[in-house]
Amino acid sequence: MARIRKTESATPAPVEQPAAPAASAPQQSAQKKLMAKGLGMLTVKNFVILLIILATFGIVQFLRWYGIVNDVYDSLLATICINVILAVSLNLITGFTGQFSLGHAGFMSIGAYTCALIVAQYPTIPGFLCGMLAAGILAMIFGVLIGFPTLRLKGDYLAIATLGMAEIIRVIFLNLNITGGAYGLASDTQIATWPWLFLFATITVLVINNFIKSSRGRACIAIREDEIAAESMGINSTKYKVMAFALGAFFAGIAGGLYASFFYFIKPGNFDFLESINILVLVVFGGLGSISGSVIAAVLLTALTQFFQIAPPLNVFHLFTIDFSRVNMIIYALLLIIIMLFRPQGLMGTMEIGDLLKKPFRRKERVE
Repeated sequence: MARIRKTESATPAPVEQPAAPAASAPQQSAQKKLMAKGLGMLTVKNFVILLIILATFGIVQFLRWYGIVNDVYDSLLATICINVILAVSLNLITGFTGQFSLGHAGFMSIGAYTCALIVAQYPTIPGFLCGMLAAGILAMIFGVLIGFPTLRLKGDYLAIATLGMAEIIRVIFLNLNITGGAYGLASDTQIATWPWLFLFATITVLVINNFIKSSRGRACIAIREDEIAAESMGINSTKYKVMAFALGAFFAGIAGGLYASFFYFIKPGNFDFLESINILVLVVFGGLGSISGSVIAAVLLTALTQFFQIAPPLNVFHLFTIDFSRVNMIIYALLLIIIMLFRPQGLMGTMEIGDLLKKPFRRKERVE
């Protein structure tokens, strides 16, 4: 018999998994840039600013919970947040782009009436958010439509054109039945509370600050410094001026929506020429080209105005009495004159709070 040899069954060799493709040099470079950017945000300066924001909200919210902040101070906080949004957004147009605009109150009125009409139909949080979004978008659309023909003007001519635009908008609202005409528009619902006001003010500052630090913001600053030189370098001045104008109008509409959602009554007289001047004063007082200056000026001047309205009369050596509610505008004007004489660049000039925080920690960061 033939011997049959038994062959051993060979075990199957393990299948090797294909190695992951190595990242190419451009991908590695992009990953390193993203990591460096992320680590660059975790600086001492940004950490201190974040602590200031959280501490401000926490302290005010704690005081509101325990009833220390009454209705008067609640109204003051709302006005401060609205003025912060208005001042920072106008600073983007006037301070960083160099366009002298006096029509910010017109965009604010568009946002106020848009949000008020939507909230009147849907008095809920989703209705409020939709009204705020519609207020900002509609104001931005009007900003683009008005910006294209008017931003070719410069200086006083642009100021007159934007002022005329704001007055046209006010007169339209004055003669519309849906807005209540001269009688105004009343509401019995207050949806915009302190957390919403603080949230929108913080978002406004962060968005505009990031826009300024971007390439588009640098283009706006270049146009402010020398428009002819910027155009010779390939910057489309009309495009970036309209972009800044539209973004400023968007946040002015947001401020108007907050105004209509906090205060129970709006009328065309709330958004007249003097309101545009008051917003411009905040920008000039804080410093053209400084977001931090606009925030500080909005807080100081709004608090000062409120103090003059509620302060009791002062008897000076039993000779005469000063009624602050009657002379508040005189003191307000004197304060502005003093600032313009001794510090014409404003409180902060072109500096930011971050620039002041760099100095104490500059040596520490170098050692690390």
